[in-house]
Amino acid sequence: MRLILTGSIAYDYLMTFPGYFRDHILPDKLDSISLSFLVDGMVKRRGGVAPNIAYTLALLGQHPLILGSVGEDFGDYRAWLEGQGVDTSGIRVIPGEFTASFFANTDRDNNQIASFYPGAMAFDVQLSLGDLEGDCPDLVVISPTDPGAMISYVEEAQTLGIPYLYDPSQQLVRLDGEDVRRGVEGALALCVNDYEFSLVQKSTGMSPLEIRRCVRFLVVTRGEQGATIYAEGEEYRIPIVPPRSVVDPTGVGDAFRGGFLTGYSHGLDWELCGQMGALAATYCLETDGPQSHYYTVAEYVSRFREHFDDDGELGKLGNW
Repeated sequence: MRLILTGSIAYDYLMTFPGYFRDHILPDKLDSISLSFLVDGMVKRRGGVAPNIAYTLALLGQHPLILGSVGEDFGDYRAWLEGQGVDTSGIRVIPGEFTASFFANTDRDNNQIASFYPGAMAFDVQLSLGDLEGDCPDLVVISPTDPGAMISYVEEAQTLGIPYLYDPSQQLVRLDGEDVRRGVEGALALCVNDYEFSLVQKSTGMSPLEIRRCVRFLVVTRGEQGATIYAEGEEYRIPIVPPRSVVDPTGVGDAFRGGFLTGYSHGLDWELCGQMGALAATYCLETDGPQSHYYTVAEYVSRFREHFDDDGELGKLGNW
């Protein structure tokens, strides 16, 4: 399967707060909130939605192509991605710009307060699916990046007849309700978390049933409650894989998507696709960044079979 990933490409600056945000938020002062948190530590990690998804796909033997814009500081990151097997030929360097940056502060309950600087990502609107060389993509993932670019990718995919998975997530607050509705109505699939699913309903005025009828499949991730897949008139509840330790939630949803899409690319059934996403998400949760986890395909399959029965289907990932 030729898979194209659009979405943010960024550096993540991850901080840890030793307390609880809730202890410092005054409900009667929300109109003049002013908070500063002294953190225990900070690390810089490779991030961004598209590379995060691509990394898990590559761990599982896929070779996705990323379409996006970066700054002049991207050289080491590009070399890293190519070393993992990710196709970076669709990534354009913008002279004089920094790569987008994500700043996240996580408290003891794994709640996050974050800010995002777009940098070169603002130039994604100048990119086009039609400029990509090679065979027509089998699937395009339209995930959070410059809002204008997301609107453009939806229009192009619909015009060119390219199936796409719509993943508006963090940009739902920036996209107009009609734009979100057009994205959903023309999509092969929609993938969001449970809170974002409520936002999609609010912004579009569509009911859950109307949304499910628009797409071939709908994936709603639910944190510790796992995930739900709605496909072909059926509902599949996917449990989590218990983590050996909980280190950092950043990028867990992206890892889920990478695992799920790997199963989808191999034609596995919906439940197995969801279970693959669940295990990939847990691997990410156990490390301190969205691309710090690592496993071989053999290790992944072995751990998968400790929790789920694939009836040998994961042999499609290799001779396991």
